[in-house]
Amino acid sequence: MKKLLLIPVLALAFIAIEAPVLTAQTKTVMVGGAAMYPSKNIVENAVNSKDHTTLVAAVKAAGLVPTLQSAGPFTVFAPTNEAFGKLPAGTVENLVKPENKGKLTSILTYHVIAGKLDSKELMEKVKMGNGSTELTTVQGEKLTVMQKGKNLMIKDSKGNTAKITIKDVYQSNGVIHVIDTVLMP
Repeated sequence: MKKLLLIPVLALAFIAIEAPVLTAQTKTVMVGGAAMYPSKNIVENAVNSKDHTTLVAAVKAAGLVPTLQSAGPFTVFAPTNEAFGKLPAGTVENLVKPENKGKLTSILTYHVIAGKLDSKELMEKVKMGNGSTELTTVQGEKLTVMQKGKNLMIKDSKGNTAKITIKDVYQSNGVIHVIDTVLMP
């Protein structure tokens, strides 16, 4: 009889040990005034962020909604409306035109990495790379991740640098890191 009681006790001990790890990755984060629920996918959460209306409109115009609703997992570096506002006047309006869908898709997929890389994993890659690491985007070109003080920075192929302003926004199909600059392939 004593042996049978041991199994439930061990199971409870395992659950107690694992619980903090699971809750750390399922924390709801506020982005653009909206809760980002880890149980929802990237698109389901992004549409609620008032800071990402331009990104959501661009994703819709590029026809990427089904992709970003799929199982993934994906790591998305999500530029804010303010980041899009740094682009030359008329750029966004021009990119969302049907005839520019290919270019828009290229820019947006340049912000996506296959796989789920949270800030801890990004930092480990930076340390292993002696200060920086290269990531291949879904678009096919590279981004460079580096550390500047306590911040993670992303450099694009044109030399533009974006700062991760909100990290580790977990989704059911990946993770989002909010950035302050649009990356360009």
